[in-house]
Amino acid sequence: MTWRSDRPLPMAITGAGWLRLVWRGLVMGGVTYGGLVLLLLVRCVERPLFGAARPWTPHITRRVCRLSLAIMGLGLSVRGTPMTQQGAMVANHASWLDIFVLNACAPMYFVAKSEVSGWAGIGWLARATGTVFITRKGTEAKRQQTVFEDRLRAGHRLMFFPEGTSTDSLRVLPFKSTLFAAFFAPGLQEGLHIQPVTVIYRAPEGTDPRFYGWWGDMDFASHFGLVLSARRQGQAEVIFHAPVPVQAFDGRKDLSGYCQRVVAASHPAPDG
Repeated sequence: MTWRSDRPLPMAITGAGWLRLVWRGLVMGGVTYGGLVLLLLVRCVERPLFGAARPWTPHITRRVCRLSLAIMGLGLSVRGTPMTQQGAMVANHASWLDIFVLNACAPMYFVAKSEVSGWAGIGWLARATGTVFITRKGTEAKRQQTVFEDRLRAGHRLMFFPEGTSTDSLRVLPFKSTLFAAFFAPGLQEGLHIQPVTVIYRAPEGTDPRFYGWWGDMDFASHFGLVLSARRQGQAEVIFHAPVPVQAFDGRKDLSGYCQRVVAASHPAPDG
């Protein structure tokens, strides 16, 4: 279910904000889609040589995301080390910005709802960078688990958002355990690790603390414009916690509960 708030986020853009929006938007668009063209060209060589494995193209995605954050002016600090073991990462979900922030830290492949594949511009980027799309139909659960298993066996580190929805960035919701079932597939869980990741946003000084949050029925274009038009930007902090072996847990609920507690313990308490 989509998380909602009774207090809307002010989205007005005024004065010089429009100039910043146009300038940053044009530069960021050029970097993003220029990087996409490069990625597709490299993938034409990478695919015949390595098949499902992607040893080169994720590094292009990482560079593009780091440049995009610099263009926005959003600061990024990282604590801990991204895992090197086979497995997946799980993080709290606050905004569309999570994709840029997390991709800037380490190569990874996101798991997203199927609707994202149809979003104008965004869907194309997501498919090109290897995003795994899932549906909310119970009848698709088995097929989706097979997809996860295949990607994990190919050495891809997947990134899940177990809350199932984005928020106002001020809280961590309970993690849903459904997607964790793939980690317990026979013959897969041995040697597989899960890394909890906490993402924290600090709003620009003098703005609403929820400035970077994106939730409910908020329009993507409007929030994207709000962020790019800001005179000052805040900061994103990413905390990579210690990876844990899947086989140390009794099942998906035990593992999801542990990850939720670790992620929430490093996140600031809700404001209001």
